[in-house]
Amino acid sequence: MNNKELHIKNMVCDRCIISVREILQRNNIVFLNISLGTIELQSDMDPDQIEELQNEFKQVGFEILSEKNERIVKQIKAIILKEIFDADSNSHQNLSVTLKENLHFDYSHLSSIFSKTEGKSIQTYQNELKIERIKELLEYDELSISEIADKLGFGSAAYLSTQFKKITGTTPSKYKISKKNRNTLDTF
Repeated sequence: MNNKELHIKNMVCDRCIISVREILQRNNIVFLNISLGTIELQSDMDPDQIEELQNEFKQVGFEILSEKNERIVKQIKAIILKEIFDADSNSHQNLSVTLKENLHFDYSHLSSIFSKTEGKSIQTYQNELKIERIKELLEYDELSISEIADKLGFGSAAYLSTQFKKITGTTPSKYKISKKNRNTLDTF
């Protein structure tokens, strides 16, 4: 998180700016600028300072948005991880529906928060995790590529292979062979 800029919810007038300025001064927090919804700080704040500030802001009806957004991003990541790594999950429900049902926000809002915070889309993050899970399952050598495709919600083994190659530069079969060869060489 960039602690040098805080985004504040419910700042709507000049009196709000005055109120925020007083809170910052009372807490000896040096700021460069305060505008509606934004505070530019001279230096980073530690998490304890931010929490204290958040408590004071709540008393007058304000909220630091970045913390809320970070919590939302953590929740999104946890849901995606569970969907990919939980053997019992296999719901294959559309991710946007799953996120909307679990977090009670519109997917476009969640997507916007995630992209701004992480610098990549939810879909890109999900695809990267799926590729890591595919690599892991290939290394275990217990499932066929078709079974892995089914397990991770790919439409087919061919689609899984296409996505895998797009991200890794190699096919799942070649990856599996290269891992076996490396593991064989490691035993000597």
